[in-house]
Amino acid sequence: MKERFKTIVLAILITASLFQSYFLIYRLPGSYSVVTSDSNYIKTENMGQEQRIENLIFPDHMVIHMGEDRHTLFYPESTFYQLIYSRLAGRSFGEFQRQSVSSENWNELKKENLGIELSFEGGMPVALLQRVMQLSSDPLFEAETINKIWIYTDSDDKARALFFSSQGDVVYEAADVDLTVQDIKQHVDFGAGWTPYKLTSGGYYLPEEALEMVKAELGTQQYTVEQMQRSLFFDPSMTRNIQEKDGSEIYTDSKRSLQVNFNQRWVSYNDPAAVQASEGDRTKDTLAAIDFVNQHGGFNGTYQMQIDSDGDSTEVHLLPYYESYPVLDLPEYGYEHMRLEVQKELVSTYERSLLYLNEAEELGKEMVQLPYGDELAEQIKAAAGEQQVIKLNPAYQPVVSEAGMKLVPVWEITLASGQVSTIPSS
Repeated sequence: MKERFKTIVLAILITASLFQSYFLIYRLPGSYSVVTSDSNYIKTENMGQEQRIENLIFPDHMVIHMGEDRHTLFYPESTFYQLIYSRLAGRSFGEFQRQSVSSENWNELKKENLGIELSFEGGMPVALLQRVMQLSSDPLFEAETINKIWIYTDSDDKARALFFSSQGDVVYEAADVDLTVQDIKQHVDFGAGWTPYKLTSGGYYLPEEALEMVKAELGTQQYTVEQMQRSLFFDPSMTRNIQEKDGSEIYTDSKRSLQVNFNQRWVSYNDPAAVQASEGDRTKDTLAAIDFVNQHGGFNGTYQMQIDSDGDSTEVHLLPYYESYPVLDLPEYGYEHMRLEVQKELVSTYERSLLYLNEAEELGKEMVQLPYGDELAEQIKAAAGEQQVIKLNPAYQPVVSEAGMKLVPVWEITLASGQVSTIPSS
């Protein structure tokens, strides 16, 4: 009897040992891996929501050309913008042919021909555009960055699709276009009856009637420094705190650093070990940047991605949107868009505001009008001085309120020097 009992106990111990060995070797899906390389970012505390990169790629505006120098603009989230963009995303484009951008007078063609123009501020690599549009593979074309897509009907009643390089010297035409002339005319018809715009000699569009926007007041929420510290450091208990003379604080584990500024509302994370000397891949770098944000803070609300690459590194900007329009920075209050610098798929710099808008907490709303026509033209002239205006966009200027943040509609004017000024709503 005693021997039988010993045999049963031994069998149980052996089974338990085998079971434990199995878990050590073959971890269950979702558990931590046994070895984590330096290039794999650890999933940490759940803060904001994760976003797919496809949700961050969209045109900042859509121009509808209706012929006879008549135009209107649609912005993200508006009904016709979404309808037209979803339809275009479902059509295929291929057999790209390269030509010089100086081969045509594009402004005259925009005035005369029916068409749809998509604008991607700063440019978008073709390899990333292929995630939201059906663009066939082409080695030369895939190496490009596109800042404008123009789909139109020419004088021969033929559907054409042009993709403009952000370098400004080259345009690619898709010889294979999965659109008919009738398709384009149907899309253009959606622009009838909406705010008319005039194409100026400077290349930007001036509204000839008032543009109505929502002026809103929203509640705000804020991540804590402790949350970001736990999110960004493998072992937060090993970090030390350094107080700077300017009032900012630095948390460091001797390798990485997290600087906290603007009354605890803004942080800058730096990882010197991620700096690489050789040229990287913009697409891979951008994907790494979005993965990093998803795992270290996440997203609250709608964001648009803009990319800047100098060859050695990729700079990714993530701009917050409310309704159909971008929310401008308020740096003196520590409220700014997210920025990441990536080299060889490793994030070396990550800057973001700890403060974010809580769209679920609407404290007030009213409709206001932005200036237009001759009045707006005079205000633009006064703001620009002797400089050339290269862009005019509606946006929201954040203003701190007692209960949260007011979003005030403004015209955002961008000058050739890069300087930005605003014209408020009436």
